[in-house]
Amino acid sequence: MKYLLSAFLIAGIFISAPAQKRKKQRAKRIESVIATGRSYIGTPYKWGGMSRSGIDCSGLIYNSYKTIGVSLPRTAKAQSKTGKKRGWNSLREGDLVYFKFKKKGSKWYHSGMITHVSNDKILFVHSSSSRGVIESNLLADYYKNNVKKFRRVIR
Repeated sequence: MKYLLSAFLIAGIFISAPAQKRKKQRAKRIESVIATGRSYIGTPYKWGGMSRSGIDCSGLIYNSYKTIGVSLPRTAKAQSKTGKKRGWNSLREGDLVYFKFKKKGSKWYHSGMITHVSNDKILFVHSSSSRGVIESNLLADYYKNNVKKFRRVIR
């Protein structure tokens, strides 16, 4: 019985080793995507922009994920259909957040990437049309009240 128990423990270690390796690889990819997104902080907003001289919200997400070989659509509306749906209670770093704002009969979409999740704040990086690339707290009323959906691209 003692040998049988030892064999099961050893088998469990070998079975979980690949899972642990995948988990570490996923964490490294998420870390890389977030570092890229944050590296744009201070870049001015430019509608349709894709560079450090000017970038829009979906361009920021597009460029950040491109660094790890993930190809996303170019617009926030199209990006919002990529990946797996998530809810407020299952957010993690690297997840994408999409907003739908309405003003004077028109509506527009906005996107950002979750960079930090804790009990008292959820930070996300995004390209604001008025302030350029910044990191904001998703729990601020302005953002929280306009969240349309969350998506997870890296599983």
